[in-house]
Amino acid sequence: MASEKPHINLVTIGHVDQGKSTLVGRLLWDTGNVPEQEMRKIEEKAKELKKESFKFAFLMDRMKEERERGVTIDVMHQRFDTNKYYYTIIDAPGHRDFVKNMITGASQADVAILVVGAKDGVMPQTKEHVFLARTMGIKNMIVAINKMDEVNYDQKRFEEVKKDVENLLKTVGYDTSKIPFIPISAWYGDNVAKKSDKMPWYNGPTIIEALDSIEPPQLPVDKPLRMPIQDIYSIKGVGTVIVGRVETGTLKPGDKIIVEPAHKEGEVKSIEMHHEPLNEAKAGDNIGINVRGINKDDVGRGDVIGKPDNPPTVVKEFTAQIIVLQHPSVITKGYTPVVHAHTAHAACRFEEILKKIDPRTGEVKEENPDFIKPGDAAVVKLVPIKPIVLEKQSEFPELARFAIRDMGMTIAAGVVLDLVPANK
Repeated sequence: MASEKPHINLVTIGHVDQGKSTLVGRLLWDTGNVPEQEMRKIEEKAKELKKESFKFAFLMDRMKEERERGVTIDVMHQRFDTNKYYYTIIDAPGHRDFVKNMITGASQADVAILVVGAKDGVMPQTKEHVFLARTMGIKNMIVAINKMDEVNYDQKRFEEVKKDVENLLKTVGYDTSKIPFIPISAWYGDNVAKKSDKMPWYNGPTIIEALDSIEPPQLPVDKPLRMPIQDIYSIKGVGTVIVGRVETGTLKPGDKIIVEPAHKEGEVKSIEMHHEPLNEAKAGDNIGINVRGINKDDVGRGDVIGKPDNPPTVVKEFTAQIIVLQHPSVITKGYTPVVHAHTAHAACRFEEILKKIDPRTGEVKEENPDFIKPGDAAVVKLVPIKPIVLEKQSEFPELARFAIRDMGMTIAAGVVLDLVPANK
């Protein structure tokens, strides 16, 4: 669909209770992206309570209630449109969802809105999320200094918090001259979609204007093909159909392909997207391909498709930079949790802990430490227990990000800096 506006993935980050979901609700509300039936229910409820201003609170409560019931509200805050782009919001309620959402799946965020409370200022999680955003390669950042209503829209307080946040962003390597700092009240809608009359001292963009001034992400179509497999079907009368998202490169009917680590070769018979045949698929497309020469049992979810002249890299060991988010005790050599990257996962052993890094400056704090604990950033060497495709951050960032999970929680997040390919 050529008329589609460019698509941007947006993530809201920041310390808990600084108004991230309120901002999400407000963005949806003010851009008219709350589904109509939802709007009607809310309007009725507000009338019944004789509280028009309650509309927004009610929307937030519904979102909160659905979250508590364990129903994901993805559908609701899946998408909102501005004049220029359409956005998918990856809301980050807690650590675990945030990390999983940011690292695995197709949700690589193009832009992060860092929400900081005007009263509280920079908090521990603010630092962690900023470092994570940097590690995950998020280039565009917008800072929303929220709850300005709680400090009487005071310019002096805004400047103080702005200064602290600027220092934090600089330490992890962001160029703050390119980052808008916007004083807002998500609750009252000040400077979200509409300019606020309560802060005449501020003359910068609103959140929506800042979002619309972002350059759309350049899709890596000129790189070699990498397509992680999500599903494989065997369809009567059709044959094998593989479904996945093209992360880099392009693919056409007639192309020869190779699947790793399964090490199977085949040929693309046809490609379709949204049930329409496609002459060419490119980075960013979610597609189904009908292949010749590969059976359903030959390959699996997590395998990656490439072209024979540049096959996906199966790793023997890899060096990564990680940040430890949570762990009941400490991580030592020999620890073997599960690494989740793109659509794959494999148990990996901590072979060496090479160095501990200061998450705020990137400076080496300790060489070859005995252990690392939550809050630490480190460079480690990992050895997969079964074959997995990973790539270097410098070559294919899309296949270099991963989450480390164990005991039902996300232990750490990281990126592959270097690797040793497995010999075929």
